[in-house]
Parts: sequence; C-alpha cells; structure tokens
Amino acid sequence: MAATIVIGAQWGDEGKGKIIDFLAAKSDYVVRFHGGNNAGHTIKNGKDEFVLHLVPAGIFNKNTKYYKV
Repeated sequence: MAATIVIGAQWGDEGKGKIIDFLAAKSDYVVRFHGGNNAGHTIKNGKDEFVLHLVPAGIFNKNTKYYKV
C-alpha cells in the first residue's frame, strides 16, 4: 500500500490544506496527527466555504475515511 505524506517544513501558511484537499479526492484515508490547532485553512465546496482548524480538509470527500492520531 502506497502512502503520500504532506509535511510542513516551515511555520505558518504553506498551502498544505489546499494540497491535502486535492490529494484526498483520490485517497481512501486521511490521517492527521493532532499536535494542536492550526492557523486554519479554507475549503470551498461548491457554494459553501468552510474554515477548518482541527480537522483535515479531506473530510469533505465522501469516500475518504478520517483518522486522528
């Protein structure tokens, strides 16, 4: 089983949320290490807009399972 890992190498907004949302569309699982809340990322889902701080952007894909470590 292959895995794709997105790691932030800098502090602040690096665009990880957008990358994860894109990758999660073709993923079976999204896993997030819960080290604390983050600055947040905004996901636009059709007409709606969501700002997330504690959960990954991939939760909006109906075929993706979410695990928090």
